[in-house]
Amino acid sequence: MTPFGQSTHFANSRLHLGVCGSVACCKAPELLRAWRALGIHVSVTLTAGARRFVTPLLFESLGAAPVYTDMFAPGQEVFAHLEPGQHAQALVLAPASADALSRLAAGAASDLLSAQALAFDGPLILAPAMNPRMWAHPATRANTALLRERGARLVAPACGGTACGDQGEGRLAELPEIFLAVLQALAPQDMAGKKVLVTLGPTREAWDGVRFWSNPSSGLMGAALAICAWLRGAEVTAVCGPGGAALLPQGVHRCEVCGARDMFEAARDLWPGMNMGMFAAAVADFSPIPLGARKFKKSEAPEGFSIAFTPNPDILQTLAAARRNGPDAQKILGFAAECAPSTEALLPLARAKLARKKADLLAANQINAPACGFCSPTNSMAVVDAHGREEIWPSQSKADVAWELCSWLLRI
Repeated sequence: MTPFGQSTHFANSRLHLGVCGSVACCKAPELLRAWRALGIHVSVTLTAGARRFVTPLLFESLGAAPVYTDMFAPGQEVFAHLEPGQHAQALVLAPASADALSRLAAGAASDLLSAQALAFDGPLILAPAMNPRMWAHPATRANTALLRERGARLVAPACGGTACGDQGEGRLAELPEIFLAVLQALAPQDMAGKKVLVTLGPTREAWDGVRFWSNPSSGLMGAALAICAWLRGAEVTAVCGPGGAALLPQGVHRCEVCGARDMFEAARDLWPGMNMGMFAAAVADFSPIPLGARKFKKSEAPEGFSIAFTPNPDILQTLAAARRNGPDAQKILGFAAECAPSTEALLPLARAKLARKKADLLAANQINAPACGFCSPTNSMAVVDAHGREEIWPSQSKADVAWELCSWLLRI
C-alpha cells in the first residue's frame, strides 16, 4: 500500500477498529490485513449495519481478536464497552457512517461501538463513507466539525462514484490514507514542530521535444523518509521528481518538478524555512543540450549522433553551504547511490561524500546488488556522520531505513 507496509516499528501496538454499516465496509478487511502484517494487535467491533455486509468470522479469520458485535451478545465480555479504552492505543472508525458520526457527536452510548468510543480517551480517527448528499448535509458537517473540535482526526472522504451511482465527495478515502493516519496516531511524535524538506525520485533532462535522459529511481526511499517524518509529527514538504508524489499521503506537501534545475530551484526556495533537509532524489549530474523542441528524426542521423552535456547544480552541496548555524542550525541528510563490491566497501565512499558535501549524515547504498537500490523495497546501507560515527546496516525495508535515519538525525 505504501513504503510503510513493511515497517517493523509498530509491532505489538494495539488498535481498535470500528466498522459501521456502509457498502464501503467491504474494504475494512484489507485495512485489517495491512495492520496485522505490521504486527499490530487489532480488535474489532461490527455494528448491526456492518454485519449485513460482512461477518465477524471474516475478521476473526484475518487475525482480529476479539471481535465484538452487540452490547449484550451471548458469551461477550461484560465490560466490552470499556475494553478498547483500557487496551487500545488508537480507535478508528472505517467506514464511519453518518449515523455513527451523529452518535459520537451527541455522546450517545446506545450501541456497543458508540459506548466504546465514549469510554475511549486516546486518538480517535474517523474515515467517513456515505452518499455525497448525506456527507454534504449541514447536520453531518456540523457533527464532523464538532468531533474535530474535540480532537478527532478526520480522513476526509474522496470524490468519485459511489455504490448508489451518485458522483461527488463521500466515498471512503483511499486505503493508504486511512492506513497511514492510524500509524501516525500510533507513532511517537518526536519530530513535532520540525519542518522537513525531502527531495525524492528521478529527474528527467530533455534532449529533444519528446525524449529525456534519466535513471530508474522510483522515489521509494525518499517517500519512506517523507512519510516517516510526517508520521512522527513533522511538517513535511517533498520536492518530487516524476512519479514520486503518488507515493505520498495527503498530509505531506508536494512540489512536483521534472528536471534537475527545477528541483534545485524549488529546494533552494524552500530551504530557508526548514529545520531539516533529506536529499534522497536521484538527481542527474548532467543535462543534455537539447537538439531542439521538436522530435529528432532517425532519418536526420542515419549514422548516429552525439549529444553534449552540461553540469547541473549540486543541490546537496549548495544548500549545505547555505545552511543556518547556531541554536537553530539546519540538519542535513545526504544519500549516495554507489556501485561497490560489498556494503562495507561503501564506507570510504560515504566518508568522502560526507566531507565533500558538508552534510551531517550520509547514507550510501549499493545499487548493483540484488534487492537493493532503485525500485527495490529494501536497502542495505553504510551510514556515516560528521562526528565520526559509522555503521553498516544489513538489508531491511526502506521504511525501517527511513525510521533509523530520522532517529539518527534527531540525535545529532
